Amino acid sequence: MERIAFLLESSGERLSALLNPNTLVVRRRAGVRPRRAAGGQLAGAGLSDDPILYTGGGQTELELDLLFDVALSGSTTVVKDVRDLTLPLWNLSENAVAEDGYGKPPLVRFLWGKAWNIRGVIAALAERLEEFSAEGAAQRSWMRMRLLRVNEPGWTPPVARPFELPPPSSPSPVSPEGIVVPPESVLVYQTKGSGEMNAAGETSGAGERLDEIAAKTYGDPALWRLVASFNNLDDPSSVPPGTVLQLPPPSALGRTA
Repeated sequence: MERIAFLLESSGERLSALLNPNTLVVRRRAGVRPRRAAGGQLAGAGLSDDPILYTGGGQTELELDLLFDVALSGSTTVVKDVRDLTLPLWNLSENAVAEDGYGKPPLVRFLWGKAWNIRGVIAALAERLEEFSAEGAAQRSWMRMRLLRVNEPGWTPPVARPFELPPPSSPSPVSPEGIVVPPESVLVYQTKGSGEMNAAGETSGAGERLDEIAAKTYGDPALWRLVASFNNLDDPSSVPPGTVLQLPPPSALGRTA
């Protein structure tokens, strides 16, 4: 089973969890707030509900419960203190100095198979440590993580987000089902790497992500799942440089190039 991972946008570093979560909670807060006047909140005897102001935006968060155990049967990870495994995830909530001089947590992507590719920041972490050795080294960690989603570059509404289904009355923009593409119209795209060639004549370096390819091809990074399904990719988060992909033309999706 593919493990969940967190991909740092700035460096491409991939951090994997020891075990997949049993549950994942998604919360959404709409972009509304109570309407107020200079003297306070608006109210009236004839109102059944307080007036609200539509602010746009909103907030979407994911809550994950992760388990780390150094004594896990069958694990190839050997450490004495479980915090050696959880420290890289803790660092995702620490501020890093940005180009503008202000500190902010790093942007990460939560990846899990074909179903999850969420860009966001780690807003909160809590860890319960258990099973201490005589030296005080913890053997087990229960970690709760809260991730806040941030907008994808180039995203424009009303495109379905990575884990949201489009309205039933409209065709899914992220599924290749029902799309008929003549062979002569299929686009061919070769993923890029560092540009260096090894002794076998293969391109080295980190490959492009499917969301980057979807953004360049269709102007919408959320269509990465269409690219993955169209090419039958089992691990869309790891596409080696030099991989030849077949892409439906933008016109097949009702889009312009």
